[in-house]
Amino acid sequence: MTSVALAGAFAIAFAVIALARRSSLASRLADTPNARSLHAKPKPRVGGLGVMAGALSVIFAAGSPDLRVVAAGALGLALLSLADDMRALPAPVRLLGHVVAAFVVVLGPLDAPPLAIAALAVLSIAWMTNLYNFMDGADGLAGGMAVAGFGTLALAADAGGAADLALASGAIAAAGLAFLAFNAPPAKVFLGDAGSIPLGFLAGALGSLGIARGAWPAWFPVLVFSPFVVDASVTLLRRLAAREKIWIAHRTHYYQRLVTGGWSHRRLALAGWAAMLAAGASALLALEGTVMLHRGIMSVWVVAYVVALIVIDRRYPRKVP
Repeated sequence: MTSVALAGAFAIAFAVIALARRSSLASRLADTPNARSLHAKPKPRVGGLGVMAGALSVIFAAGSPDLRVVAAGALGLALLSLADDMRALPAPVRLLGHVVAAFVVVLGPLDAPPLAIAALAVLSIAWMTNLYNFMDGADGLAGGMAVAGFGTLALAADAGGAADLALASGAIAAAGLAFLAFNAPPAKVFLGDAGSIPLGFLAGALGSLGIARGAWPAWFPVLVFSPFVVDASVTLLRRLAAREKIWIAHRTHYYQRLVTGGWSHRRLALAGWAAMLAAGASALLALEGTVMLHRGIMSVWVVAYVVALIVIDRRYPRKVP
């Protein structure tokens, strides 16, 4: 059943993307390059439609009731973000949708945790929803994170006996793999907000659900998605410290500075995929290892990220227009 479901998620996503990129929708959702883009030619933002079609159809068909609630939140965000892709919506409207979706998960599948924990969960899910979108700006990155990140969650959930959580995570990874077939450098399609926003929401929601069920500790999903979490979070904090208008598009993320500094999309994607796979593998190792091993792995990653950010800052300084 599981293998059939995963194959179905991949096939649906692949078919929807293949059809959408040749339809009239592709021109309506074309991403036209601007001063803050990393691409030179218009690309259709239809990849997210396929990813959501493939992943959510499996979760709705075979998922548990609480996972269907999560899938419903992702579907709502996909529709809201599709409207934003077609006709830009005001930022407060988008943010309200992200927070409402997070509330639905926290007050539903998470069994009403204490107020402080609930507030932290809502903020975490809402931030994950947005940061995934912020990191969707270069060929292969968002698709690679979907495959590596949700694939790791699936393996951990399966090992912990959470079959439904494993199926949901695996379906997202399979749909992400289908998207990656079109988005690996040089990209033929982009994810679009209709894909990146619900993917970020799903990462936060499934991560929180796994914590609530005891499938993994709180640090686990953070480490799994740390290649995105670190870049987006540090960049946001630096922009806040510089009193920049954080709602305005920019090119000061670390991955963006690598490309504007001379890295090809292929080189960035290969480096990103390596980091994503390493983060997932080490998270699984720490999950099954001793406390000392866990602390050692976390320490290595903290040092690695600090060194990487310092090196990028020195070689490719932030250039704020």
